Amino acid sequence: MSIILSNFASTLRDNSLFTDGKTATFQSINNNTTMAEALDIKELDQVVVRFSGDSGDGMQLAGNIFSTVSATVGNSISTFPDYPADIRAPQGSLTGVSGFQVHIGAGQVYTPGDQCDVLVAMNAAALKTQYKYAKPGATIIIDTDSFAQSDLDKAQFQTTDYLGEMGIDPDRVIACPITQMVKDALKDTGMDNKAMLKCRNMFALGLVCWLFSRDLDLVANFLKEKFAKKPGVAEANIKVIQAGYDYGHNTHSSAANVYRIESKVKTPGRYMDITGNKATAYGFIAAAEKAGLKLYLGSYPITPATDVLHELSKHKSLGVTTVQCEDEIAGCASSVGAAFGGALAVTSTSGPGICLKSEAMNLAVIMELPLVVLDVQRGGPATGLPTKSEQTDLLQCLYGRNGESPMPVIAATSPTDCFYAAYDAAKMALEHMTPVVLLTDAYIANGSGAFKLPDLAKMDAINPPYVPEELKGTWTPYMRAENGTRYWAVPGREGFQHILGGLEKDDKTGAISTAPENHDLMTRKRAQKIANIEVPDLEVIGDVDDAELLIVGFGSTYGHLHSAMDELRSQGKKVAMAQFRYINPLPKNTAEVLLKYPKVVVAEQNMGQLAGYLRMKVDNFVPAQFNQVKGQPFVVNELVEAFSALIK
Repeated sequence: MSIILSNFASTLRDNSLFTDGKTATFQSINNNTTMAEALDIKELDQVVVRFSGDSGDGMQLAGNIFSTVSATVGNSISTFPDYPADIRAPQGSLTGVSGFQVHIGAGQVYTPGDQCDVLVAMNAAALKTQYKYAKPGATIIIDTDSFAQSDLDKAQFQTTDYLGEMGIDPDRVIACPITQMVKDALKDTGMDNKAMLKCRNMFALGLVCWLFSRDLDLVANFLKEKFAKKPGVAEANIKVIQAGYDYGHNTHSSAANVYRIESKVKTPGRYMDITGNKATAYGFIAAAEKAGLKLYLGSYPITPATDVLHELSKHKSLGVTTVQCEDEIAGCASSVGAAFGGALAVTSTSGPGICLKSEAMNLAVIMELPLVVLDVQRGGPATGLPTKSEQTDLLQCLYGRNGESPMPVIAATSPTDCFYAAYDAAKMALEHMTPVVLLTDAYIANGSGAFKLPDLAKMDAINPPYVPEELKGTWTPYMRAENGTRYWAVPGREGFQHILGGLEKDDKTGAISTAPENHDLMTRKRAQKIANIEVPDLEVIGDVDDAELLIVGFGSTYGHLHSAMDELRSQGKKVAMAQFRYINPLPKNTAEVLLKYPKVVVAEQNMGQLAGYLRMKVDNFVPAQFNQVKGQPFVVNELVEAFSALIK
């Protein structure tokens, strides 16, 4: 086992950038002159940057590099990739704009930020659609080469004075001919025009790195690793980044100063900027290795869960098997088979796939097999908003199956928590012989945070309830341990041959049974098994003892609700917060917490599913509700306004 864990730890190290608690000193790629010698650098506690452009402009890559470098030097980060729903909208169109927002802080940051301090708009459509996310007084970086009349027409500007039309102060705009400057920087490389234009995002990144005194050596290392098989592409991008940085340095771009965000709280260790989907994949790998099992993923590609399939497919050396099945039900059914065969079985999907998987999920319920069902929630119903985020699958995952089919539900609270939530879901499934639903959503699945690599040797043990050898000869398939969990007999053990299936089985013999009393007994035993699962108490933070208002949420809204609570408390209001991570079974102290405070508001990105569930589970609980279904994360200022009204 120690060898396996060591292999996985090596995999994490190979995919990470680290910090030892020291702040990196900025050095230009081409010289060793520090910026501090040339410019007065102002200290900031936090900043929000939003990169935006056509879906083919590389905004996600530029944002990812900037956030990775920021995490490397010890900043806390929270990111939000905002993809268009179109596979590839017409170039320059309003519906084809792709955005990536990153919030960087000296201390802990919980959200990607409501509005940005710096907006990069690579074309007219990006400026038109993304300016609403900029703060008053924000610095705007634009590529003037992408604001020709044809570009303005596509973006539906009415005049050529696009800044005046939007009420933007020109003094806040860094207007740069990015396209032409990229061509000039690469004119001697022999690259064709199309290849050159793919580097425009790196010029903008270089300019942003100048604004925030980022170490370009770290950026260069990132690109050399990403394009290891295409060194020419890496060098071209590095050259363009340097050109963007030099443009800012040489012009001292009049709209902005140069800033440094010094990390105030640094925990020594190895870090990586990790997305929620990658963290989820790593959590499953860690759990399988801790349990000494192979990991099997049966899946069908669906936005926004597909990256988990992609990531796990890279790790065959760690005992991971991935199968891209022909449809959703096949993906889940194959995972049920893998669970019967003795693997840690996982199936991944989003809301529409949960609908299709429900029959196979129920098969795992009645067979009492360990299975983790990952639901990366997106906007619905039907195809809905494939690239946007909601929390609208909660009741479906709790109750969306035929018959009495209790199933544990866990909701991850952040991109980095996805690792631990996946690990916990796998541990719960394996130790209690049940399918478990793990809820994430597009916001945290595609978002990222600075992830401190865990010491896997110190993580909780995972001990599946294998049937004891002494029961050989007397064991039957539904014989249970003291906590009500069915023993697991992995095929291949002599003397423990058995058959499972979707028909109800006799409690004593395991044979098919239609006896009314037996069905009632088995139904109650399956329910009691889930109720017996021990989960941590619901934690309350903030003004725990004397809050006037308790804010309640679940899953990925944690950061926004925490930020709203912090703002209200800074105003002198007495506010506390409780975020549900374990939804079924509920923590034992749920009723005590919810009934303790004079006012409670349940905030969720649906029409009130958690609030209704809690009302059903807790007598006399009648909360206020804050509900939005916009496909976007909460806006902290809106939460503060709504919660303030409840306290008055």
